Amino acid sequence: MAGCCNHKADFTGIDPVYKRILIAVILINAVMFLVEMFAGVKSNSQALQADALDFLGDTLTYGISLWVIGKSLSLRSNIALIKGVSLLLMAIYVLASTFYKLWFSVTPDASIMGSIAILAFAANVLSVLLLMKYKDGDANVRSVWLCSRNDAIGNLVVLLAASGVWATESALPDLIVAAFLATLFLSSAKQIIQQAREEKKQALNNNSCS
Repeated sequence: MAGCCNHKADFTGIDPVYKRILIAVILINAVMFLVEMFAGVKSNSQALQADALDFLGDTLTYGISLWVIGKSLSLRSNIALIKGVSLLLMAIYVLASTFYKLWFSVTPDASIMGSIAILAFAANVLSVLLLMKYKDGDANVRSVWLCSRNDAIGNLVVLLAASGVWATESALPDLIVAAFLATLFLSSAKQIIQQAREEKKQALNNNSCS
């Protein structure tokens, strides 16, 4: 994935259209969390449950992103830093639970996995298209874009996992994809934290110069 810390971040989210789009994306993620978590538990899919947690995390962090629009750079960078750390913790949880499932695994229901992955992919593609115009900006705006983009990629991989489970009648493809999603979370967390730290430094410099 490309880094996000060396571009000029001018857009801070202060745009009525962007705010309406963000609200729509928040609702999409909230609904998909409920749908995918239920399906993940029902199908015994670790990958679906990991992806559902991502929908939940996005719902909460996008809500925070909406709240901090128009606030000071210092506050926005601090919130972005919290979002990056929360994504890091999510990655650690998914990796730990996936490792546990290696010893106590049940073969998932491939048909449920596949159908829900397609539905989740459609939801995330819609979110990505809505946010496409706003993919560059400060750490707060950038984090929304990165999470939505990564979710769409993750859904395709979950679909591949469903195919692997169906072909092998094994839980291993599901667990591999869950681990992959965790590494995706780690990559995004690193990018968000790096940019947030740079913006915190910028805020401190601005305050010292004022």
